[in-house]
Amino acid sequence: MIKNESRKTILFENYKLGESFLDKAFGLLIPSNPRTMLFKTRFGIHTFFMKESIDLIVLDKKNRVVSLKINVKPNRIFLWNPRFDKILELPSGTITKSKTEIGDTLSFARS
Repeated sequence: MIKNESRKTILFENYKLGESFLDKAFGLLIPSNPRTMLFKTRFGIHTFFMKESIDLIVLDKKNRVVSLKINVKPNRIFLWNPRFDKILELPSGTITKSKTEIGDTLSFARS
């Protein structure tokens, strides 16, 4: 479960840590992956070949939100400050629905 501790809202019930090369390269394109993925990378992400938009949250080492990108369309590249190495890919609309803002702290629990 991914929870916004600052707002006491749930962002998503199920997520996967994208660690393998396949997960990092294809992420949400792999049908068996949950619709939310957490990646540790400093190189940016892409939405090539995706059929739907996604929301993106960049986190610092303490899981504080440092950047938000709402409704990223397919076939785009998203880059951020390389000192931050965690990004969360979520279904479009999740950021707005959970009222997540820059500075909020997220927590992660495995079910």
